[in-house]
Amino acid sequence: MILVSESSVSIGLTAVTAFAYVWAAVRVSAQSPWVTRFWVGLAWLAHVCLLTLSFLETPARFGFAPALSVTAWLIATSYAVERQLYPQLPSRWALSGLGALSVVLALLFPGTALPSSASVWMPVHLAMGVSCYGLFGVAVVHAWFMTRAEARMRRGVDTQSGLPLLTLERLTYRFVTAGFVLLTATLLVGYGFGDVVYGHEKAWRWDHKTTFSVLSWLTFAVLLVGRSYFGWRGKRAVVVLYTGSAFLFFAYVGSRFVLEVVLGRVA
Repeated sequence: MILVSESSVSIGLTAVTAFAYVWAAVRVSAQSPWVTRFWVGLAWLAHVCLLTLSFLETPARFGFAPALSVTAWLIATSYAVERQLYPQLPSRWALSGLGALSVVLALLFPGTALPSSASVWMPVHLAMGVSCYGLFGVAVVHAWFMTRAEARMRRGVDTQSGLPLLTLERLTYRFVTAGFVLLTATLLVGYGFGDVVYGHEKAWRWDHKTTFSVLSWLTFAVLLVGRSYFGWRGKRAVVVLYTGSAFLFFAYVGSRFVLEVVLGRVA
């Protein structure tokens, strides 16, 4: 069922965030870099305020759209920090579009109330899981950059723009490794302490979320082993990365979308 927040503050912040993201993207060629940075910064700050407000609501809610919103913010934050370290990174305004879409979806689909039987550790576990989304999301963005850079190199077109291919590859697998470590910790907490975190009725069980999460962990494990011991690079490694990321996407966001929107369930 679609639940629309009645908070005027939430609606206002969502409008400001979405507008700032979209304006920064569509006006990038018609305004100075300083003005563009201002709009991106405004979108980022408004997004932070919106996320903080949603987490402080009573009862606390979470679902596929809030997870997407947090993931989009994490990707944007990581990319903004990297742009300071590597100014050669191209400006990808599709990320602004993702941010705008995610905050609107979070307003329309705020999720379901978290179980009252859950412990105070549940937000920590959710934060770990969403952080995995953010890390692997950044890895996917870099893998896409890497694929485009390799294609340009093969064609001999614009080979001097952007980051060197090896630097992009190194950044990609740093994020993959960090995401894999965090995903491992998230699964271990869910398996070993699921009854403590979520309550006995929500302890570890082999549902769609668990199955896709384990499949994503196995896929990323294969990727890291293949890269370390068999020298996997290029298209093969990127395909495995995309596959693992798709499994992870379906683990929570996909399964919750089906429950909340397609089936109209609250749990």
